[in-house]
Amino acid sequence: MGAAHRYECVFKKRKFGMHPSSFPTASCSTNLLKFVLMQVQVDIGFDQLVQIAKRLPATQWTKLKKEVEGTTQPSDKEREEFRKILLSGPTFSKKQLEDIAETRKKIDEWVIK
Repeated sequence: MGAAHRYECVFKKRKFGMHPSSFPTASCSTNLLKFVLMQVQVDIGFDQLVQIAKRLPATQWTKLKKEVEGTTQPSDKEREEFRKILLSGPTFSKKQLEDIAETRKKIDEWVIK
């Protein structure tokens, strides 16, 4: 077991209020509590994003640059094909739209009562 793994186990145990000596290091992966994942969304401006990217270490900058450059925009041909698919799809007739509107109206009246 490497030093990095031992450090990670000690860090996780302290994070959850457990003293590192309370469990043997070898049993770290089996005795730790389940982790709860948390997702956070942050809205930042473009200039802030650029400043953050500029502070990345060289390896992470290279990885980010490769990822961004690997993302391609759909070509005009692909967009036109998608547009044709959407426009050739099924549509409602006027009668069907009237029936839907009438049904919604009746449901609204029923819910309000």
